[in-house]
Amino acid sequence: MNTKYIHIGKSTILWEKTSFSRAFKFLKNNSLSRAELSDDNGNVKNIHYGDILIKFSECLYADERNNIPYIINDNIAYKLLKLSPLINGDIVFADAAEDNTVGKCTEIITHNDTDLVAGLHTIPCRPTIKFAEGYLGYYLNSTAFHNQLLQYIQGTKISSISKKSICQTIIRDIQ
Repeated sequence: MNTKYIHIGKSTILWEKTSFSRAFKFLKNNSLSRAELSDDNGNVKNIHYGDILIKFSECLYADERNNIPYIINDNIAYKLLKLSPLINGDIVFADAAEDNTVGKCTEIITHNDTDLVAGLHTIPCRPTIKFAEGYLGYYLNSTAFHNQLLQYIQGTKISSISKKSICQTIIRDIQ
């Protein structure tokens, strides 16, 4: 971890930098298609990469009615939930897109133990160090962070980003 003091007016702020690989651990995702999801019926919600790119903002309030699709098959849903549930503070990246929006992410904010998993073309991860609620959702979607990803985006028609590439980035946090 690298620290730096920044003087703003009469205030001094501690600014810390750490590698992504030190600040996060990766979780498992699933490969369920849209055909295996429902907008109306189910018990376990599934974060799909297309929804990250189009519908969801920087912070996804999973407790609210916000059109997170459900997994239709409850047997599959509960197996996936047992394997890798998403909890408050987790981050889910979209690892594929038709343009440079690849790498867009959403921070999961839930306070009622919503049953939630990460789906197709996502990279879910959990912070290993404490961040203020909502900070990562905004920071990881900022130009400052996304510019770090640009050099690692691959593909011509479909752009993608890998876990290995995300690990090459630096996280900045004001303490």
